[in-house]
Amino acid sequence: MSILPLNDNRYDVGESPFWHAAQAAWYWVDIPRKLICRQSAAGVYRQWQLPEMVACIAPDTDGGLIAGMHSGIFRVRLADDGNAQLDKLGSPAGLQADQRFNDGRCDRQGRFWSGVMCLDMSLARADGKLYRYDGAGLSAPVVDELIVQNGLAWSPDGKTMYLSDSHPSRRLIWAFDYDIASGTPSRRRVFADLNDHRGRPDGAAMDVDGCYWSCANDGACLLRFTPAGKLDRVIELPVKKPSMCAFGGDDLKTMIVTSISLNALPEDVGAGLVWTLDPGVAGMPETPFAKE
Repeated sequence: MSILPLNDNRYDVGESPFWHAAQAAWYWVDIPRKLICRQSAAGVYRQWQLPEMVACIAPDTDGGLIAGMHSGIFRVRLADDGNAQLDKLGSPAGLQADQRFNDGRCDRQGRFWSGVMCLDMSLARADGKLYRYDGAGLSAPVVDELIVQNGLAWSPDGKTMYLSDSHPSRRLIWAFDYDIASGTPSRRRVFADLNDHRGRPDGAAMDVDGCYWSCANDGACLLRFTPAGKLDRVIELPVKKPSMCAFGGDDLKTMIVTSISLNALPEDVGAGLVWTLDPGVAGMPETPFAKE
């Protein structure tokens, strides 16, 4: 399998990639460098400097982005001159200065989901919470007692929600029944325990077969789980810390994988690059945020 870098740039903590179909472009972020990055299918690269850390982004039906950042949920408008306009949509009550949003994306109905975590993972504080943002505003915590919230994804029919905790002491992926009318998860159960596999379950993507692709951070691979939670494929990667994957391209058959270079060892020569590959299956398109 051919696995190639999208470009020559390296990122401290590359995260939250997605394919913007209307713009025929990839987007992703670099969390500590406070960057939103975009590269078109033609190879034209742009980046925008933001005033605070941006951890996750999703397309907006109005043509902009919605983002989970250090201090809350924001609507983001990226200008051609390199400037970014931010409008704060909400912030959880009691959000501490040493917490930020982490992984996030929209469900199949266009509600935006993201969770908060402590900036210092070594503290292993289980005070992370998962939130929903929609036309009613920012929800109360929907899932709590998370250490490093990650791995959000929805099945093709939207009726199963997936969530992971990638902290070394957890390494779990859960599945929930999901009420698509109300946006409410229930019947939480362990979907996959990465203590039985390689790495930690970081960001994820969903394919058209309903299989869940998890970036095995510290495991240098992608893991594909069937809807029954069975591991059926492992794709080796040229980087130790893949952080999140996404399907894109006109046919949604290309995958990109962001990665982490922060504190990487010298032998991790692929650290921080954004990688591209053909996984042999098409992915589900990302649903844009729709406030109403």
